[in-house]
Amino acid sequence: MKTFLIVAGAVVLVALLFAGQLMGIRNELVTQRESIAASWAQVDVALQRRADLIPNLVETVKGFASQEKEVLGAVAEARAGLLNARSPQEKIQANQRLDSALGRLLMVVENYPVLKSNENFLRLQDELAGTENRIAVERRKYNETVQKYNTSIELFPNNIAASLFGFQRSDTYFNTAPESRTAPAVKF
Repeated sequence: MKTFLIVAGAVVLVALLFAGQLMGIRNELVTQRESIAASWAQVDVALQRRADLIPNLVETVKGFASQEKEVLGAVAEARAGLLNARSPQEKIQANQRLDSALGRLLMVVENYPVLKSNENFLRLQDELAGTENRIAVERRKYNETVQKYNTSIELFPNNIAASLFGFQRSDTYFNTAPESRTAPAVKF
């Protein structure tokens, strides 16, 4: 009887340790999942800042380059797509369209030397460049957070806890759009 109690106590102790380990893993996965949400919020703030700057940039360019309606319309349409996107995946795709449209807009600016020297345009361009840098930093942080989470749920014994508690892999990474891999041609 005494041996049975010792064995039963050992089994209960091991079960408690295992349950404690599972709860610790679960809590870590919850923390990482929330880190993804927080990182996404930072990306979203930077994207919103860019979306807020774009109308001012477009209006400044319009004053000098009124015949470039197609490019300006594409920027406005891409910005609207970003503002209307709801999920991270939709925002990532809308952001890629906006990147492309802004690239075309900046190429148009090269054709207007007076615009390039305009103080308002230069200030807006600096703001936009700073915002683009912030977006790049936040994208990198977001991708690192998603990677850490995905790695955690794949590692043993975390994968057991992840499947028990319903944690799913997140594939909402920011990737480079194929068209942005080509360097723009600069002509003087």
